[in-house]
Amino acid sequence: MTVLEELQTLVQKINQNPEHIIGEKNRIFQINLEESGSFQIILKDGNVEVIEGNEYDAEVTLSMSEKNFSKLLKDELNTTMAFMTGGLKVEGKIGSALKLQEIVKKYQN
Repeated sequence: MTVLEELQTLVQKINQNPEHIIGEKNRIFQINLEESGSFQIILKDGNVEVIEGNEYDAEVTLSMSEKNFSKLLKDELNTTMAFMTGGLKVEGKIGSALKLQEIVKKYQN
């Protein structure tokens, strides 16, 4: 399974059971993967969508390898260590990056 397929699986899981994102403010997360380019995760009105490219202004941009993004999606990435060692670069609102991690964590069970 590719990392984008992993992301689509998570998005489907969230949209089928949006209880953990209801009431969340609308956000756009930009993800730049070294191997496969850019895409955006759009959280809007209790729904999640993924689009390729960088069409909208994002609150935060996360840059990393596919391997690290796959780990992030599985809640297996030590984000602090990845950030400190350059395996994860964050531009913009760090709080939004933490919110994405929090949402991912809620959908691991």
